[in-house]
Amino acid sequence: MGVFTYTDESTSVIPPPRLFKALVLESDTLIPKIAPQSVKSAEIVEGDGGVGTIKKISFGEGSHYSYVKHRIDGLDKDNFAYSYSLVEGDALSDKVEKISYEIKLVASADGGSIIKSTSNYHTTGDVEIKEEDVKAGKEKATGLFKLIENYLVANPDAYN
Repeated sequence: MGVFTYTDESTSVIPPPRLFKALVLESDTLIPKIAPQSVKSAEIVEGDGGVGTIKKISFGEGSHYSYVKHRIDGLDKDNFAYSYSLVEGDALSDKVEKISYEIKLVASADGGSIIKSTSNYHTTGDVEIKEEDVKAGKEKATGLFKLIENYLVANPDAYN
């Protein structure tokens, strides 16, 4: 088994507490509301929403996949850090055992956020992950993030 790691850093005009609440804590209701073509539903299938919880994300008709299940590996509300792993679903293939994600939000000097993210692709055998595959997934995630950010800018009283 190999591990391919991809790190990224981006910025947002939204401060960390508000962005974390929308992006992590309330995403199960927010994303299906603002992007139903991407995510049809999100539901807890095991656990209480904390570490160890398994969530099933059902994708909308605009997706190439039908669902994934992810496990919450870490949740630090005070420091705006979140980690989870995709552990089941048709987004995983026979080449990828799991994908683990870590997200950390840090306050930026302009009052917004710096989003630091790391993705670890755990492959089966000696399979290598292609950069273009990671970029395709990153582009979709960035598009969804921009929808959330735009929603928060347009609705200044939401998720405070």
